[in-house]
Amino acid sequence: MQQLFTIAALWLALAVVAAIIAYRLKIAIALVEICVGVAVAAVATHLGVFGRLGSDQQWLQFLASTGAVLLTFLAGAELDPAVIRGKLPEVSIVGLVGFAAPFLVCSAVAHWLLGWDSQASLLAGVALSTTSMAVVYSVMLETGFNRTDFGKGILGACFINDLGTVIALGLLFAPFTYRTGVFIAATVVAVAALPFVITYLTRVYGHRTAAIRTKLIMVVLLGLGALAYWAGSEAVLPAYIVGIVLAGGAAQDHHWIRRLRTLTVGFLTPFYFLRAGMLVSVGAVVGAPLVVLVLFAAKVGAKIFGLSPVIGRFRHERNERWYYTLMMSTGLTFGTISALYGLSHGIVTQRQYSYLVAVVIGTAVIPTLIASIAFVPRHLLAAQEQRVAPVVEPADDTATAAAAALGGAVMRALREVEAPFVDDKLLTAALEELDLEEEEVEEVADEG
Repeated sequence: MQQLFTIAALWLALAVVAAIIAYRLKIAIALVEICVGVAVAAVATHLGVFGRLGSDQQWLQFLASTGAVLLTFLAGAELDPAVIRGKLPEVSIVGLVGFAAPFLVCSAVAHWLLGWDSQASLLAGVALSTTSMAVVYSVMLETGFNRTDFGKGILGACFINDLGTVIALGLLFAPFTYRTGVFIAATVVAVAALPFVITYLTRVYGHRTAAIRTKLIMVVLLGLGALAYWAGSEAVLPAYIVGIVLAGGAAQDHHWIRRLRTLTVGFLTPFYFLRAGMLVSVGAVVGAPLVVLVLFAAKVGAKIFGLSPVIGRFRHERNERWYYTLMMSTGLTFGTISALYGLSHGIVTQRQYSYLVAVVIGTAVIPTLIASIAFVPRHLLAAQEQRVAPVVEPADDTATAAAAALGGAVMRALREVEAPFVDDKLLTAALEELDLEEEEVEEVADEG
């Protein structure tokens, strides 16, 4: 137990360091965590203490996988069904091209240029056809694009892209069996029933310290994840679907989503991103950098030249088009999953696996970094902020007193119904907008 706590403390300390670096450099924390993982693994390997990092321990792998599942769920929950329906042609076309172009190009390059056998080449195409929902969603959160139609469109296209990757991986390397049928049936039933169950539980038990909605979501995500692994699929796919299904209902409770986000980003995803960086064998990459560069150029080139004209039909502004294209050029979650699948099933060698993971990590960092530095469409964020109606501040003491009286009345009503579960963050924000001190409202409430 002492070793477990020591390793966990070490990894979270690395996450704190990554957060500080990300803040100073003004880039997404997910990218910094990956880079920190690569650097720490390289140093530990040089010192001969890599095994002490515990990256292969089951409990740490579970935390990392759970972080990826919850992050994927949150990405789905951020989507506005109405927006996606309105953008269906866009997200479908962009997502399909985003999958097909790098799959075909990277498979051909691996087979004809690098001399890999047909199975390894196809797996390379699958692993490098992905985009990274985890990285893209993290960037959307930090920039604020997750609240815009632009960002939601990118997330929708990412889903279509990764769905193509999962289907290709299943059709090419995991033949359909009765287990696949059981998994699909269970997912359909869970997805159909979940909105009604969540609505009922929220009405009866919601907003209490028991956090029953969060527990139910975890039951569903982990249960479907277990079925997915049993069927030879991956846990992140049903997680995204569950998030999309709840996007129009329970996920509209933004405070609940924020609490889930805090748990996910604050505790779970650092294990995922740090471990993703530690998977890279720096020795293999340094020993054959040309292979990595060729595969990297094949993927990013196919994404850019395939997607830029397509995205240009929907986004005419230069920064919007390039930011969209570069976000779709990322790769991490399904890329590492596909590469690890190939290694565990003997489709690729350890050296080929290291090349693929290095390229996947590179595409998670470099396109995102370029997009964040050079092509952020800030005018969309400004437009989103202007849609929020400004709060009118009280003009005089009479208005302030009236506002305080109203706040006091609300607090008295909450006390009368014994509602300690009501979060005070919204009230605090309102008090700040009204230029009131909480003590004023408390005093009015007590007097009432």
